[in-house]
Amino acid sequence: MTLPPLPIDAILPELLSSLAERPAVVLQAPAGAGKTTRVPPAILDAGLAASGQVVVLQPRRLAARAAAARIAAERGGRLGDEIGYQVRFERQASRATRILAVTDGLFVRMLADDPFLEGIGVVVFDEFHERSIQTDLALAMTRRVQLEVRPELKIVVMSATLAPEPIAAWLGDCPIVRSQGRTFPVEVRYLPHSPQGPTAPLVARGVEKLFGETGGHVLAFLPGVAEIRQTERELLHGGRVGDADLMPLYADLPLDQQQAVLEPGRRRKIVLATNVAETSLTIEGVTAVVDSGLARVLRVDPALGIDRLESTRISRASADQRCGRAGRTSPGVCLRLWSEREQAGLRDFESPEIARVDLSGPALELLCWGETDLEHFGWYEAPPASSIEQSLRLLRRLGACGQNGATELGRQMSRLPVHPRLARALIEGHTRGQGPRVALACALLSDRDPFRGGRHDESRHTSPSDILDRVAAIEAFDRSGTRHSDVGQLDAAAAKAVLRTRKQLVRLLNDMPAPAKKGTAGEPADEVVLRSLFVAFADRLARRREPNSPRAVMLGGRGVRLSRASAVRDAPLFVCVSLSETGKSESLVPLASAVERDWLPADSLQVSVDVEFDRSRERVVAVRRTRLDDLVLDEAMTSLPGDVDPAPLLAAAAAEQLERTLCLDDDATHFVTRIRFLRQWMPELELPDLGDDPLRRMLPWLAMGRQSFEELRRAPVVPALEAMLSGPQLAALQREAPERLRVPSGRMAPLRYEPGQSPILAVKIQEMFGLRETPRVAGGRVPVLLHLLAPNMRPQQVTADLASFWKNAYPIVRKELKRRYSKHPWPEDPLAARPKPTKPGG
Repeated sequence: MTLPPLPIDAILPELLSSLAERPAVVLQAPAGAGKTTRVPPAILDAGLAASGQVVVLQPRRLAARAAAARIAAERGGRLGDEIGYQVRFERQASRATRILAVTDGLFVRMLADDPFLEGIGVVVFDEFHERSIQTDLALAMTRRVQLEVRPELKIVVMSATLAPEPIAAWLGDCPIVRSQGRTFPVEVRYLPHSPQGPTAPLVARGVEKLFGETGGHVLAFLPGVAEIRQTERELLHGGRVGDADLMPLYADLPLDQQQAVLEPGRRRKIVLATNVAETSLTIEGVTAVVDSGLARVLRVDPALGIDRLESTRISRASADQRCGRAGRTSPGVCLRLWSEREQAGLRDFESPEIARVDLSGPALELLCWGETDLEHFGWYEAPPASSIEQSLRLLRRLGACGQNGATELGRQMSRLPVHPRLARALIEGHTRGQGPRVALACALLSDRDPFRGGRHDESRHTSPSDILDRVAAIEAFDRSGTRHSDVGQLDAAAAKAVLRTRKQLVRLLNDMPAPAKKGTAGEPADEVVLRSLFVAFADRLARRREPNSPRAVMLGGRGVRLSRASAVRDAPLFVCVSLSETGKSESLVPLASAVERDWLPADSLQVSVDVEFDRSRERVVAVRRTRLDDLVLDEAMTSLPGDVDPAPLLAAAAAEQLERTLCLDDDATHFVTRIRFLRQWMPELELPDLGDDPLRRMLPWLAMGRQSFEELRRAPVVPALEAMLSGPQLAALQREAPERLRVPSGRMAPLRYEPGQSPILAVKIQEMFGLRETPRVAGGRVPVLLHLLAPNMRPQQVTADLASFWKNAYPIVRKELKRRYSKHPWPEDPLAARPKPTKPGG
């Protein structure tokens, strides 16, 4: 068969020569150059695989099928003979197969079964620039085999956009072969301004415009399936695309529909695709591309330890790949739904999955492969150490690994082509005699969601498990074809795919060694499903905050909220089977499953008596709590332990809200002022510095022997202040900053202390007769400020120099006061006169 020439043909001699001389080669060739379909057969025909297979890794099942079918067609053979493929739960190959296209994840499974890759001569990593985690893992494992066991094993890394130098250096400075490809010019258009509003209507308008301007197929890139369906509805409603075939294309689309997109047709096509059509597949006849500029990528949430899809702006490399799809067969047009200014801000490449996704699956594969130091494993680019630790933490909780690597349970889990959580659930269900039913639950969680609608509507029933509701709906569909259910309308094709996955999982379970049986005879099937989900998601156990409330707290302290669509309304305990971020303090739980208290491992429960301040009761209390790790399962008030002093807790709580808890009365304020005064004038006494907030300093003393704010408010403050002073300090305070001073009349007159002033002694003039000098305090260092009062108790003179007053001011004052208060004594010589005592109340 004579094949049409492709750009890659020109460099095949160089590639084969380099590979014959070296153990690895990096090939850089743009999309459409023909590398996927021409390189593997050329390697095989050149004898570089010797008697072994050429295994071609693809990032997606659809790409693996399409690549094998195209190579088989070009070689005039039948798929499954010389050329075959194998993806999850599907194999079309035989003992005669020499070129085998597989997904990267399945190749990792092959490495686990055959660590030395015996029977394989060349491993080709196609579309390496996509950098899926499984591709990175497969490459690192293959390189380890090549370096340590199989030096004759050949490695070819092919990429459309990735800079080839770093990977070539990692592969021992291997040769780099470049193909220029062949493309027609593509007119690139931008929007004048940043787009506003939903994506789907914008894409639909762009498709309608380019459909009318060009004569080939139109390919539109959208971030996800929801946007594809919305755009399809917009185009059907607009009615401006004639009789064109509207064809969705995404990874989970049924195989027959995927193939229909790739095959030639009689009518023009409008293909609405995710990034699956970016590099892995070639759709002949596309002359126009409408690019939303968005893609959904997996990123691990470090707080939750889960992968979540998020819409993000594509890289410049992805934008170029998408654009190039319009110029494969003729000149084309690419409409980018963003501005030129935004184009300049695009990052060069998307970060690889290894830097942003959950690593528990790859970590388990490596542990089962015998690798123990995952952080220092020979990665092309090592993942963050925190991601590795997080994955190991989950695997330990699942029982998949221990101090010495993978456990027997972990090795069994690794043989199941699902996430380790679901593998653990499958084995639990199998050992409890309900493998098929648990397999159906796991198939629902691993495959594309078969339910349409209802997921965002409020649930109208109550159930112990959203997963059980879905299992029941699929079972009803399997029995009678019923598509309507409480959880939404079933998509028949997707439901059948789930049932096929269930069948394959059951087959794999049955191929395992007979497990030791768990549970009791006659254990209800529903309970087994719930128990299996619990062991798989035990680290996401949550306790409802209040009865019937949608709000709960999860292990680790994360707040969660059940979605309106969840029917798990009553269960006090449940596991969060799925989680999604809302940008708020609480994560949303679309799918939950109830957990019974007696299912919790008794040896992991901890009972403690916690002494703490209860803000609602405003007192220190003791609470008896039962915990699983840090999740409180129940709590009840109890008496304070005898060896616990509540004072520090009470003082700390009062300090946080001091103004509404305590205040200084007049006596305490006066006492504090005296301390501050004496501290200033007699520093040798080393009196305490009460600062600007003396109450805060006093709290430890005030709280002694007390348990509540109420008791604290009744506490006498002055004794607490006195308790802060030593015996000599208190005596010095009474002596050197007394509350009262004895005046010549014999009365103990009060001293008033004011911040920053001398103490004030307010006394009648007649009481001071006979006293020459001003009284002093603070060891004689500070004279008091005398407020000398007339008989009406109003100050007649304010002075700190009593001698000066008698000499200079008194004669003048005496004349006036004697006229006004003639009955009172006003001697000419006050120093020789007897002081007159003040009458009580006077």
